[in-house]
Amino acid sequence: MRSYINPHHALHNPQFEFYRGEKVPCFEHAARQGFVEAALVAQGHDVQLPDQDASDAIGRIHSPRYIQFLETSWSQWQSFNGVGQPFPSVWPTRSLRSDREPTNFIAKLGLYSMDNGTPLVEGTWPAVKAGADAAVSAAMHVSQGARAAFCCTRPPGHHAGADFMGGYCFLNNAALAAQTLLDGGAKRVGIVDVDFHHGNGTQSIFYDRSDVLFVSIHGDPHTEYPFFLGHADEIGEGQGLGFNLNLPLPAGCSKAAWFDALALAMERVQAYEADAVVVSLGLDTFEGDPIAKFPLATTDYLSLGRVLATLARPTVFVLEGGYAAQELGTNAVNVLNGFEGA
Repeated sequence: MRSYINPHHALHNPQFEFYRGEKVPCFEHAARQGFVEAALVAQGHDVQLPDQDASDAIGRIHSPRYIQFLETSWSQWQSFNGVGQPFPSVWPTRSLRSDREPTNFIAKLGLYSMDNGTPLVEGTWPAVKAGADAAVSAAMHVSQGARAAFCCTRPPGHHAGADFMGGYCFLNNAALAAQTLLDGGAKRVGIVDVDFHHGNGTQSIFYDRSDVLFVSIHGDPHTEYPFFLGHADEIGEGQGLGFNLNLPLPAGCSKAAWFDALALAMERVQAYEADAVVVSLGLDTFEGDPIAKFPLATTDYLSLGRVLATLARPTVFVLEGGYAAQELGTNAVNVLNGFEGA
């Protein structure tokens, strides 16, 4: 399977984040992609640099003012006399307005952020743009006839909405891949999100569309991030009514319960008759992950790959979360190997 890597991911290198009120080293750090790249090479996968420019797809998925903010955020921070990493401190919640963009940079940052856990640095934009290029390259490769491709990138993307960042995510790589498949001729695309955390950004982007089915297996938002989306009663709206399926599970659920949910997800994608599939491949379902609470072992990712292969659809895998960094490469490659060997 061909894998497209993000050659500039290390430019996004924040030094700290806030976790449960504490200033801590970032869980989402540059070594994550390095471990996956090393495992891909060791297992003989075809590793390539991106060969597509994602600019058009980004403009289809994300709002113009949000894109402009991301592109210029660091220079705006510097003009604001910013020192260190900027973090938002005010958000336009409920009765506050979000239609007017303020001129104060920290207020802008709050406008475009869903949390304060997504630190910006000087190299963030070139890093996330290169990741988007990798996602679009993988999707284009599949559109041109490949059975599958893998986008190996960080930071992840599935928490990013059309006009907001969050959960370490800035551009939604899975949504970009899905849109590229549609633009390449697919009539219907299924997105299967297996990250421990609900892909709220992906859901919100496609919530009123029928050409993309979004299915997510994740920790119950009553207790797990992102908390405010991912409930089972969210089934789409307008033309998208019936094309959103959330399968929340309690933290600490059994392995059998997780795979039962996966079977339901597969049934729904098969019934949808998708022409192609995008897998938001979050690997924080691993039993050793430091910030998630699902029970999968390294060998279970071979099984995950085999199950995904039963869809028998052209498939784009997009790396999302997974913060047990040293095991991340083995777990990711096991999914790909399980898929290819099925």
